[in-house]
Amino acid sequence: MSSSRSAPPETAPAPLEARPRRGINLFWRTFFFLALLLFGSIVAWLQTFRTLETEPRAIQNAQQLATLVNLTRVALRYSDAIARVSLIKTLAEEEQVRITPRKPTDKFELYISDEFGERIADELTLRLGHDTVVAGNVNGQQGLWVGFSIDGDSYWLLTDTSRLGPSRTSTWAIWLMTAAALSLAGAAVIARLINQPLKQLSFAASRMRDGDFEASRLDERVATSEIREVNIGFNRMAAQLSKIEQDRVVMLAGISHDLRTPLARLRLETEMSVADPDAREHMANDIAQLDAIIDKFLDYARPEPAHLEPISLNDLIDASLYAVADYPDMKVNVSLPKDTKVLADQVDLSRVIANLLENSRRYGKSPQTGMALVDISARVSDAWVLIKVRDHGKGVAPEVLSRLTNPFFRGDAARTAATGAGLGLAIAEKTVLRMGGLFSLSNTSSGGLAAHIKLRRG
Repeated sequence: MSSSRSAPPETAPAPLEARPRRGINLFWRTFFFLALLLFGSIVAWLQTFRTLETEPRAIQNAQQLATLVNLTRVALRYSDAIARVSLIKTLAEEEQVRITPRKPTDKFELYISDEFGERIADELTLRLGHDTVVAGNVNGQQGLWVGFSIDGDSYWLLTDTSRLGPSRTSTWAIWLMTAAALSLAGAAVIARLINQPLKQLSFAASRMRDGDFEASRLDERVATSEIREVNIGFNRMAAQLSKIEQDRVVMLAGISHDLRTPLARLRLETEMSVADPDAREHMANDIAQLDAIIDKFLDYARPEPAHLEPISLNDLIDASLYAVADYPDMKVNVSLPKDTKVLADQVDLSRVIANLLENSRRYGKSPQTGMALVDISARVSDAWVLIKVRDHGKGVAPEVLSRLTNPFFRGDAARTAATGAGLGLAIAEKTVLRMGGLFSLSNTSSGGLAAHIKLRRG
């Protein structure tokens, strides 16, 4: 086996870099729809209330103002000059109503501030006559001005706009803002109550995926019956999976223990009893292969989490190449950035690289040369290091590509005849996931199989 450091080899786009589409958080989506529903209901209620309330209120206020103008008109018409002055003074002091002569030079602005004011003005004109003027500003003075005539003389009646109630715009705005704030607060509370069990379930599922079955236990005493049933079912499933995992580990450990003793005896008896050197060598190789398969079983069954620390990827690759330096049918090209560090377990990552190199040597040989040409490259992307190990063999059929990391699965008939347990790629994927990374396989554009590893930068 020979290795060299060359220019970066051809690389196809790594599937690990394809970032999944980020959707809207379930809490915010629920909150948005609830807020939209509540706010729409408030606006509809507000519009309905305004429609049903504006007309009667405008008519009532117009009736009161018309009555006040008519009473004032009658009182002024049938009073002498002295009594008229006294009456005007009394109206100003007691009723906050001021009567002033209306002059042709008076400048005024009509009282039509909104739909409510326009309705009052129309009602007053209808009740007091077409010559009635309703103004909101006369000669620069604000107020509710009603212009009327008495025996050909024109007057202004000035009263406070508070008789019509508070400002319509400000009142509705305040109520709308208050209702909107309460609706948003209520929507947030409801969304949290709805999504909290789902969030807990999502967290528990992620912990169970990582093998932490104890942290994945959910509360079975919640008040909501449907959530309680889901939590109970999830806990039962987690308990069964935990038991299956423990039984699997115990079974594989027991197999390794039970098989290694007779294998050791077979090795000893082979060395002592078989006279033919070729037969003895073949039998010893078979025993070594069985022992290696047992090691694969144990590697795959390891349940404990990895101990992560910053390690030098350059040194680790060099050590991995040194371990396979005696293979005459393999050549490795390496292209790594200097001083690249990854957050990983050194022993586990070494095992991953060794499995990938062994898989390339067995199944990735070029049909033309019979050599396994392997390219190892890496690059840094933000907080991640992307590692690629590819061969120049025939690759695999696309339909079985996603199944290569399944335990005991082999991609084609040739691999079925090959030695091994079919656990190498499964161990690589499981080990990388245990270190908090990602692992995937893809066919390259120029032929061959590529393994993509994504680990955190150390």
